[in-house]
Amino acid sequence: MNIDVFVKRRKQLKLSQVKLCDGICTQATLSKFENNGRVPSLSILNKLCVRLGLIVDDLYQSSTSNTSRLHELLDNAEKKLMMEDYQEVIELLGEIDPEKIEFAPLKTQFYYLRGLLNALTNQQPVDVLFDFSQILDELDDEHKTIFTQLAYVGSGIMYSRKKQFSKADFYFDKICQFIDEYRQNANPDEDDKDNYYLRILTLIFFTAEYHAQKEDFRSSDSLVKLGIQLCSEYHVTYYLPRLKLLETQNAINQSKPRDLIEQLMSETLAFGRINNNQVVEVRLAALKKQYEKTK
Repeated sequence: MNIDVFVKRRKQLKLSQVKLCDGICTQATLSKFENNGRVPSLSILNKLCVRLGLIVDDLYQSSTSNTSRLHELLDNAEKKLMMEDYQEVIELLGEIDPEKIEFAPLKTQFYYLRGLLNALTNQQPVDVLFDFSQILDELDDEHKTIFTQLAYVGSGIMYSRKKQFSKADFYFDKICQFIDEYRQNANPDEDDKDNYYLRILTLIFFTAEYHAQKEDFRSSDSLVKLGIQLCSEYHVTYYLPRLKLLETQNAINQSKPRDLIEQLMSETLAFGRINNNQVVEVRLAALKKQYEKTK
């Protein structure tokens, strides 16, 4: 990061550190950034840059092409993760050395993706928590961005798979509170809105899945409904097959009418094929076979 670009712009505008950081952070935080290179949280850095008429990318002018490629790789990995193509995600992330990522938002995205991948593939808790600690303790240490919530959901998944439900509840309760606040104010102050809604859907899906696991189908169904609504409103379809599959599983577990269950199965299959989600298609076939045996 070329911090000189930041300092030069502040001085050109004749802004003192006190005036620049007013309402955003402490002067000590700004001083540590300018003098010692200690990068503040992504949320703070974005706001400081906006006040100077910059974007964070301007501090990385010498590595624009590399940043662009990393952005493409990570966005691709994120979409593949939503479609459960874990092997492809492993290969994409394997091309990246996080120590060489200079752009803080991309480093945050990397640790979120690797942490969630490790949680979903049942890797060692120490590896999962290491990645999320990079976000919670360093990159978003003031817990102002959605990446903190994504770190929580990955931690909750890890503990639920270890059958440590009291610890899983701790994290999913935080996410439920965040989702409730999102419902009341669904106008995020985010530059990358497409990825933002995809990440909101990540929180909704895994929280709905966790509630279903605990047989709290009322909460699970409510979240599934919200997720499907968001997919429709913002044209983010990656989660539709998984949400529909979960809705079908919930309906079966609640002994809903056969006609409804068959309709949900048809919708799940259709969305699975549209999104080329073969994992969902295989799971649906197994679920349908099991369902038929009980009838």
